[in-house]
Amino acid sequence: MITVVPDPVLVGIYATDEVPATKTKINKSAGVSYVTLLRIVVPVQPGDVLDIIGRARVTNDTSPSYTVGVGYHLWQYDVDNGLGASGEWTRISSFCGDNVDHTRHHMPLLVDTVYTVPADWPEGHRITIVLRGDAMSTAADGQYLTVDPEYGQLTVRRYVPAS
Repeated sequence: MITVVPDPVLVGIYATDEVPATKTKINKSAGVSYVTLLRIVVPVQPGDVLDIIGRARVTNDTSPSYTVGVGYHLWQYDVDNGLGASGEWTRISSFCGDNVDHTRHHMPLLVDTVYTVPADWPEGHRITIVLRGDAMSTAADGQYLTVDPEYGQLTVRRYVPAS
């Protein structure tokens, strides 16, 4: 999908480096236990275009050192819908992932996307942008990866079409 916004106007830059998770549990299957790595709330209007960049890092502390698959993506939800995080979540970036093992003890996670706020977005509702991660290994099931707090950053640039 190609997003074109003629002469967009930057109306805000929102950023956080607060990483709420310290560990992510390793499961036998992918998609079982997503962990919020970074989260930010942004005021939006229908049609706004969000340029989003997220980065984090995980460390493989498994013993012995197993290969662990890590999947991560950007998601959004309506924080003001009365349900908050327990409401509907929508994945807004492509699937990203790789393996971290004994030869690559630390794994940087980098993801970005351009997201257009849907035309039916409720007036006055804010959007929550979330970088989530998941870890999988049949050998290391039940162990954890460390989420390195000093490497987290989530930035959202909010643009509106020129009037």
